[in-house]
Amino acid sequence: MTKKLLLIDGNSVANRAFYALPMLSNKQGVYTNAALGFTMMLLKLLEDEQPDYIACIFDAGKKTFRHDTYKDYKGKREKTPHELSGQFPIIKSIIDAFDIPTYELANYEADDIMGTFAQQAKAEQVKTALVSGDKDTFQLINDLTVVYMTKKGISDMEVIDAAALMEKYNLKPTQMVDLKGLMGDSSDNIPGVPGVGEKTALKLLHEYDSLENVLENIDNISGNKLKERLTDNKEQAILSKQLATINTNVPLSIDWEKASYEGYQKEKVRPLFEELEFKQLIDRLGLDIDGERGTDNIADRQKIEFTEITSAQALEASLSAINQSCPVAIYIETSGTNYHTDEILAIAIAQKDINFVCDKQILDDKNLLKLIEQATLYVYDAKRTYYLGKRLGISMSKIKTDIMLMNYLIDPTNSDKELAEIANAYGVKSATEETVYGKNRKDITKISKEQLFSYVATKANAVNSLVANLEAKLMENFLDSLLYDIELPLSLVLADMERQGINVDSNILENIGDELTEKITTITQEIYELAGEEFNINSPKQMGVILFDKLGLPPIKKTKTGYSTSADVLEKLANQHPIVDNILLHRQLVKLQSTYIEGLLKVINKDTNKIHTYYNQALTATGRLSSTEPNLQNIPIRLEEGRKIRKAFIPAKSGWKLLAADYSQIELRILAHIAQDENLIEAFQQGIDIHTKTASDVFGVALDEVTSLMRRQAKAVNFGIVYGISDYGLSQNLNIARKEAKEFIELYFKHFQGVHDYMTKIVKVAKKQGYVQTILQRRRYLPEINSSNFNLRSFAERTAMNTPIQGTAADIIKLAMVKLAEEIKQRKLDSRMLLQVHDELIFEVPEHELEIMTKLVPEIMENCTKLSVPLQVDVSIGDNWYDAK
Repeated sequence: MTKKLLLIDGNSVANRAFYALPMLSNKQGVYTNAALGFTMMLLKLLEDEQPDYIACIFDAGKKTFRHDTYKDYKGKREKTPHELSGQFPIIKSIIDAFDIPTYELANYEADDIMGTFAQQAKAEQVKTALVSGDKDTFQLINDLTVVYMTKKGISDMEVIDAAALMEKYNLKPTQMVDLKGLMGDSSDNIPGVPGVGEKTALKLLHEYDSLENVLENIDNISGNKLKERLTDNKEQAILSKQLATINTNVPLSIDWEKASYEGYQKEKVRPLFEELEFKQLIDRLGLDIDGERGTDNIADRQKIEFTEITSAQALEASLSAINQSCPVAIYIETSGTNYHTDEILAIAIAQKDINFVCDKQILDDKNLLKLIEQATLYVYDAKRTYYLGKRLGISMSKIKTDIMLMNYLIDPTNSDKELAEIANAYGVKSATEETVYGKNRKDITKISKEQLFSYVATKANAVNSLVANLEAKLMENFLDSLLYDIELPLSLVLADMERQGINVDSNILENIGDELTEKITTITQEIYELAGEEFNINSPKQMGVILFDKLGLPPIKKTKTGYSTSADVLEKLANQHPIVDNILLHRQLVKLQSTYIEGLLKVINKDTNKIHTYYNQALTATGRLSSTEPNLQNIPIRLEEGRKIRKAFIPAKSGWKLLAADYSQIELRILAHIAQDENLIEAFQQGIDIHTKTASDVFGVALDEVTSLMRRQAKAVNFGIVYGISDYGLSQNLNIARKEAKEFIELYFKHFQGVHDYMTKIVKVAKKQGYVQTILQRRRYLPEINSSNFNLRSFAERTAMNTPIQGTAADIIKLAMVKLAEEIKQRKLDSRMLLQVHDELIFEVPEHELEIMTKLVPEIMENCTKLSVPLQVDVSIGDNWYDAK
């Protein structure tokens, strides 16, 4: 069997780990997040790959032989944050504890050493896997060498071999340096050919194979501008290729004996993990057993003892072993990711030492369904599980906890995790999806029943085993009330909303689409007339020629491929020529047509004539819900043409109405409460329009003297302040001078001193504790709040100011949804909650319940949380969503 060498780019992996995890430190105040992340990645590699040889490679310093050729090489790299650089000695000590050799050599980069070792391995017929986040390593790929490209988080890696590279770029590995020679690399400050981006570079290489051939055939290349650029920058292109080329002849040899890997010694690893306070890893690896040498074999960790249930008789025996007075963990597997319609394949049930998997042929067994319906349940993704239960004909009203939601609340900035990832972090057995299905999730129906059952069994076992760990962490952070009072009951409400869907009249959508097509045709002709010629309106290059060369408008921003015609650029030019407004409108209409008319028509369920969106409950860092497939929260309403799309959303039954209930200025009301600003509180308590009040204070005029322009500017400041707006940001929003915007903000803070004090205080709190909280204790961690990088730190500071406000708004509407669902059920009303769109809820209501719902909805929404100022809900009713606004 061919042996395998694993070469890890230490700097690259450490950098990835640092930014993937929140800032962590031990009791001595030593930062450990990069070290922990690196260790977790290392363990995953050892588990998954089980290499015969392994080595870790580091950069020896900033200066390399490439700087002798080009002194500005990597000249624009920002200095490594001291929070990360201080962890490299720790990381190296961890590598040493695992008996893994490290290599570095002055004047060379880690890539050069890895390339050299890969060549030496090839000569010995040893397979090599290069672990890195640097695409430069793609040039090293061959029949014995692949690249494991680090991607999202600390566990996601993409295996790139020659076939994958060909599929991704249609290039051979050796052509990757030609690509860099043409397009350059801003991260390494390799210049390339100015104005040549990846698309152009790929096109040239697909035709001419190498940089040298491109330069030899400049006369045959179309496009005078491109010819000129290539001609003027020949030497720079050759230099760029040289800089990008990895040196595979470094004067260094791998020590195969030292690199040989047979496992790690627990007695060497444990003391270091204890010092670093890696308690989860100590538990996961069983490091309390002294003196044993372990390999932490992934196959052993995934091997779960379970019983296959394929008959009613076998099921009866397994059900009789269940202690029905104790919670039961379940996991339901489907044929794909669409739990609304995909086939249900199996159900796994776990309780203490009991673990069995029921095949699809017995999923309608009454005893099985009775157990699931009546038992107290532990699950992963309560919304999905509850929805699938409804499809099976049962209502799981006793779901006690949800692993996904617990993990989300513990750290929402690192929340988008599969069950296996959470299990891995807590040292619990669970097979990864890729282990069972391979990379293509669509192949699930092709795998063996044994593989399927084994996989689903690990899922239920993981759910059962994780509860205690996560629950303790949840309570430690005072998040249990948020889970049990809001998120968990809300998940069942959302499942019912997804099942209910909202009725859509496809004829109305098609008619609106026809109107849009006519308007697009008309405005296209107007643009051609103003331009004096026809051109491709969707081509930024052609548009740039028309606007800046032909019409003489001042170019505001340039890109590598020419003039920028982005929306922000065009908005600044809007008052200089009528064609600009028409182009902006054309873009908006085309997007409405393609994304919202054609897009919505595609997702109308043919059986129900409804759209059944998915609500993402554990995704956003602020706690807000999001909607996908389709996103019904994002239908544009600034244009009348966009608002009209809402006319197609109608009640499911004749004679029913749609009722819309919208929180008015909820974030500003929350700001008044949190900041305890006297002026804001007074305005809201007296029912004064807050934007008029702000304008009155800032401009120094009476309330009845405030003009519409003053109010508009005050509104921009009010909402901008919530998001930590800068003087530059405000100047752009209001199209005023930056100095004027700065004075405006200063005047605002002078009159609303409580807001200023809150902004200052919350940033200090975030810097001290590393996170901020909503009124209901939802946390958001801000690892960059103490970063030495100005941009990262500034963003974290703005996030610290906004999250308690936006997150509290999310908490309030979620709580209102739970209370409304309970009240509607208790009163046995026929009215249904259909949609949640930011601060708005949409219901369909029979006519005889309109009076009840018109009173009930705002009453619950306004009183679900008590603030220093009253919450206000505006209610409107209509035959469709448009009329209900």
